[in-house]
Amino acid sequence: MPTDDAAADGGADAASDDPSDEEVVETAAEAADRVVFSRFDRSAVDDLDVTVTFEDGILEVDVYLNAPDASGDPDRVADDAALAARGAVDDLFA
Repeated sequence: MPTDDAAADGGADAASDDPSDEEVVETAAEAADRVVFSRFDRSAVDDLDVTVTFEDGILEVDVYLNAPDASGDPDRVADDAALAARGAVDDLFA
């Protein structure tokens, strides 16, 4: 019969398998950057701000993209970048 300590250790091991908050944030930000720069040249992007927070298991991603000279829709690319960031984090937990 397992002791309380053994049960607690099992729970801690399961939690340690989850990525750290820092890893979640970095993964999301990198995924967003990849989407933006796969669609636009760096020279076409005047400003890119990717804000990612992960607190209490809640992920928030905000992508601001200013690319007035880009040959595409910056709003659509920013939305796609945010979706890619969320997807990358989902993959971390899969």
